[in-house]
Amino acid sequence: MADLLLPFQFPFMQNALLIILLIAPAAALLSCFLVLKGWSLMGDATSHAVLPGVVLAYVAGIPLLIGAFLAGLVCALGTGFIKDNSRIKQDTVMGVVFSGMFGLGIVIYTQIETSLHLDHILFGNMLGVGAQDLWTSGLISGGVALILGVKWRDFLAQSFDPVQARMIGLRVGALHYGLLAILSATIVAMLSSVGIILSVAYLIAPGAIAFLLTRRFVTMMMASVAVAVLAGAGGVYASFWLDAAPAPTIVLILTGLFVTALLARNLRNGHAALSASGAERGSGL
Repeated sequence: MADLLLPFQFPFMQNALLIILLIAPAAALLSCFLVLKGWSLMGDATSHAVLPGVVLAYVAGIPLLIGAFLAGLVCALGTGFIKDNSRIKQDTVMGVVFSGMFGLGIVIYTQIETSLHLDHILFGNMLGVGAQDLWTSGLISGGVALILGVKWRDFLAQSFDPVQARMIGLRVGALHYGLLAILSATIVAMLSSVGIILSVAYLIAPGAIAFLLTRRFVTMMMASVAVAVLAGAGGVYASFWLDAAPAPTIVLILTGLFVTALLARNLRNGHAALSASGAERGSGL
């Protein structure tokens, strides 16, 4: 038993597990709405777009998380505004905006002398998080989870039918841009741990897996949180024995769970189709 718990006898492993447990519920709840709204690429775009904000915040001597949040918010709001006020499709707008901001961040980074490690921004540094990272991620994630947990019906109505949501008195514009702000805040919460690139998996995979396994949205949210927590804890634990970084290990587990859920869904649909066909034949006889 002592050997099984060996990884969590080290403080850096304890912090890695704790921060993933803090950010997993918020990211999982948000991923449900991103999957339903077809905003998966929006998470990708916003996560990449925070890079120039991080670099400029370092140059200005302000907290990196403030720069990351502002840059992510500008990207998300700007993408939504251009999409609503032009003929260009949303995926095209996101591709142009996020690639442009990511390129800007790389150019700025190469032009300054800094001790800031780009690898830690892109891929995270889960084994190096400290008390400040835990507090920051915990407070942001807790606020995001609370908002989504309280207002999930309003966000769900706006996601499925904005016209109907407006007719019943919901402030559709506020919900739309509020969800974009929540997306930016969630990415900021994950910045120090899973990094810019790998945060995309946490914003998409849990919701996609839960969508394949459930039929009701409440059940989908609970399943998404369970998937995110189990994959996160399992990835941190497995990374110790594999001598690998925790964040990529978590992403591999999420990918495996998605493939498994997809196969299970296809098998279930296949059995249902065979049963229906058999019933029709029996009734015909």
